[in-house]
Amino acid sequence: TNLIDNALTYTPEGGEVRLKTEESSGWVTIHVDDTGPGISSEELSRIFERFYQLDKSRSGSGPRGAGLGLAISREIVQAHGGSLEAQSVVGRGSRFTVRLPIVRPDDETLARPQRQ
Repeated sequence: TNLIDNALTYTPEGGEVRLKTEESSGWVTIHVDDTGPGISSEELSRIFERFYQLDKSRSGSGPRGAGLGLAISREIVQAHGGSLEAQSVVGRGSRFTVRLPIVRPDDETLARPQRQ
């Protein structure tokens, strides 16, 4: 939800936020696209750092987070064997892409740990 919340926060009225999912070769890919202001390449290289916040002018006067959302989102995705990447063009918008391995109910990876 952090990716969607960010997209909605940074996309101006009349802009678009799009979600797309794909499944291929044992992976599910989720794209969150927006038509917000975009992120500069300098900032893009830092957005997954803990406590890093984008320039306040991008989001107007709305409430600001602590700069943890994207860092935590990436850690959660990586803990599940996936990846979280970002692409952006200033003035056109951003795309955040989550890739996760598909785990079927009969996979050994779903075995519950023994209680002690």
